[in-house]
Amino acid sequence: MGKAIERIAVAKGHEIVLKIDLDNGHEMTAENLSKADVAIEFTGPSGAAANLLKCAQAGIRVICGSTGWLEQYAVIKNAFEKKGSAFLYASNFSIGVNIFFELNKKLASLMAAHREYGVEMLEIHHTQKKDAPSGTAITLAEQVMAEIPSLKSWVNRTPQNPGELPILSERVDPAPGTHEVKYHSAIDDIEIIHTAHSREGFAGGAVLAAEYIRDKKGIFSMKDVLGF
Repeated sequence: MGKAIERIAVAKGHEIVLKIDLDNGHEMTAENLSKADVAIEFTGPSGAAANLLKCAQAGIRVICGSTGWLEQYAVIKNAFEKKGSAFLYASNFSIGVNIFFELNKKLASLMAAHREYGVEMLEIHHTQKKDAPSGTAITLAEQVMAEIPSLKSWVNRTPQNPGELPILSERVDPAPGTHEVKYHSAIDDIEIIHTAHSREGFAGGAVLAAEYIRDKKGIFSMKDVLGF
């Protein structure tokens, strides 16, 4: 993702002033961070929250696409608000996926009255993805549960009671990302599917989001960027 983001950002005329990876974490200082207008954080569950706090404390606007750390979201959000900076988190920056989110909410609202349909989800990613289910799948599940109150929680396994929404995860190479939401009954099935063909869509959306918050303050989402 970092390489894809850099390629797109440079092609759009932006300058990359700092790159942090596993080998140079010591360079992530307030002085170095201050050289940037916006930081784009795509790491993983273990280091994302600490990285975000460092950026918040340095007063740097941040785009975050890391997943698996959201139990600390309130703390991170508060840190950016206190500094008067800007923060935008998205479980998925793809424009197509964000349109898919809107379709998912609409379909769930239409299906809510039809209790004869069960619902299940499938997400497929490459084997290097560290968290399961994906952040995108969790977002989709939360949207469905908001529209169908009989679903109380999502589970990353076969459901054991009617109140559970199953998210089945597969890790296969190469697979940038597929998400399916399926409603099934004895009569018919209804499915919506998003399949990514490369990481370019995610990277392009992240750069677009960085451009959006460059001169802003506050907490944002891709709905703001895309005008939904």
